[in-house]
Amino acid sequence: MLIRVQVTTKLKRWTLSHDKLMFSSLTTIVDSDSSSNSRHQCQSLYHSRTTPTMTTHHHRLPPNLTNRSRLDYQHILKTFIARRAIQPGRQLHAHLCLNGLGNDTILCGKLVDLYCSCNQVSNAHLLFDRISKRNVFLWNVLICEYAWNGPYNAAISLYYEMINNGIFPNNYTFTYVLKACSNLSAIDVGRNVHDHMVRTGWEMDVFVGASLINMYAKCGNVSNARQVFDKIIQRDVVIWNSMLAAYAQNNHLEDCLVLCSEMASKMVRPIVATLVTTISAAASMAAFPQGRELHGYSWRQGFYFQDKVKTALVDMYAKSGYVKVAINLFNQLSEKRIASWNVMITGYAMHGHATEALNLFEKMTCEANPDHITFVGVLSACNHGGLLEKGREYFESMIHNYKIQPTVQHYSCIVDLIGHYGRLDEAYNMIKNMSVSPDAGVWGALLHSCKFHGNIELGELALEKLTELEPDEPGNYVIMSNIYAQVGRYSGVEKLRELMTKRELKKDVACSWIEVNNKINAFLSGDTSHPLSDEIDAELKRVEKLMSEAGYVPNTTPVFHDVEDDEKMGMVCRHSERLAIAFGLISTPPQSRLLITKNLRVCEDCHVAIKFISKITKREIVCRDLNRYHHFKDGVCSCGDYW
Repeated sequence: MLIRVQVTTKLKRWTLSHDKLMFSSLTTIVDSDSSSNSRHQCQSLYHSRTTPTMTTHHHRLPPNLTNRSRLDYQHILKTFIARRAIQPGRQLHAHLCLNGLGNDTILCGKLVDLYCSCNQVSNAHLLFDRISKRNVFLWNVLICEYAWNGPYNAAISLYYEMINNGIFPNNYTFTYVLKACSNLSAIDVGRNVHDHMVRTGWEMDVFVGASLINMYAKCGNVSNARQVFDKIIQRDVVIWNSMLAAYAQNNHLEDCLVLCSEMASKMVRPIVATLVTTISAAASMAAFPQGRELHGYSWRQGFYFQDKVKTALVDMYAKSGYVKVAINLFNQLSEKRIASWNVMITGYAMHGHATEALNLFEKMTCEANPDHITFVGVLSACNHGGLLEKGREYFESMIHNYKIQPTVQHYSCIVDLIGHYGRLDEAYNMIKNMSVSPDAGVWGALLHSCKFHGNIELGELALEKLTELEPDEPGNYVIMSNIYAQVGRYSGVEKLRELMTKRELKKDVACSWIEVNNKINAFLSGDTSHPLSDEIDAELKRVEKLMSEAGYVPNTTPVFHDVEDDEKMGMVCRHSERLAIAFGLISTPPQSRLLITKNLRVCEDCHVAIKFISKITKREIVCRDLNRYHHFKDGVCSCGDYW
């Protein structure tokens, strides 16, 4: 998904034993630069040229270093930091020690910065510990290194040590330590840092405020993040983006879109991150009108040539059911990055266009190297398309040809694919031989396959594992209840019902929604609360009569309640997706396309019913459920009744 605004990537961690040995010589020099032994070590280090990559003209130590000013040395070290030139940096460090500048606070700060920038944090910390007078810059350099690259607790420890040493933190300090708190989800420490910010007057600073919003968001506390946002009067685009990302990361998608509208009304010009975050939010909640509006807004703001924005739009149109628009935008990309390929392959897969997804993957391999996300899309395409042998082939290719170790997401796809074909023992054996611990997604895939094929024994085993991993997830018990009901074992149904009651678990409420005239209309199963409830009910009865004449017979198997058959039929025929469709039929022009979204999987009977409705009403009906997209047209579904 494209809903997180990234600010950095992880760097490789240090270090080489040779580097440690070199630095041990330096620390000896710092301690006693008057001894002849130390001078000999410095001279040896100064004249060494041990790293071939550092012998280029740009990385050589500048000649005539004697009689240079401290400002000159600062400039030289700044250049080395920018180029990450560690070898000449070491030589200059030795030279400074030889010339009595080994304890200069400013120069040592630059050296600590150099070692950090070259991923030699242990050497940086050793030098830091030997500096007697440490200014806030020195503390910030080391806190920053630990905050970004870990161990994150070290950054927090240094922050408190800094305060205990009487050094007042500045806006950079707070930003770095809040980053460490975010990485650790350490909200209690973050709140303590926040209190310190208030006492020192930094709370209103936009630079610090953005970090504080991010910390609360990463810890899942959106309300505190919003409180910080509201207190900052002079907000720049970074502050707005931080709050937008906070909403998006915590699935407050509608709030994210509302805030984006407010930002536009304040005439704050967006940046790429703004648009990627909000377009992705619209995509995730299937809010096509808002997504289309953001498309136009981004073009009006001059982002037509921004590939990252276009990639977000590809994702949005694919998730809104407009695959042709998505592929057109994809083809307009000036540079197709891995993320772009992944979005389009996944877009094809979720709509069941397996052939198109796999053809695009083959094209991708000629231009870019696929990653683990690519193969999740590829295996998903095989799964939704029912391509068992292809799925196996790509799974093996991922491991042996591309050297990508499978994750639980890959196993979930392949287990679901194998299980759907009825090869449940093979699917179970694969789970037992997984290279990683199976999660709820893997066991859930097996449980769904057991439901599809009515396998009680393996279903019970899968439920047992799921109960250990997520004991409070009611959906697992409901699926097992359906398996029992399918084979007429109502004692099992009753037993699970009692267990759910004992654990105070309630079945997830099915909800479907449709957007008409920029307004979302949501429906629960059996819902009568809509203002047009009577008209919706009348339309359902009209369509049901035509469906019956066309041969439709309701399947009441999913309803395992102890109720009469007529009541069971009434319950099935008033499922949330049917109410949403009926509302769409009376609220939109004839033969226009309907897009329905459901929070759970479409049940078997509704799947059959919607095929009848699409043919009778001559409508294309797109239903986005928890698992995939179904395109119903002329009495046929794009999934081929395989989902």
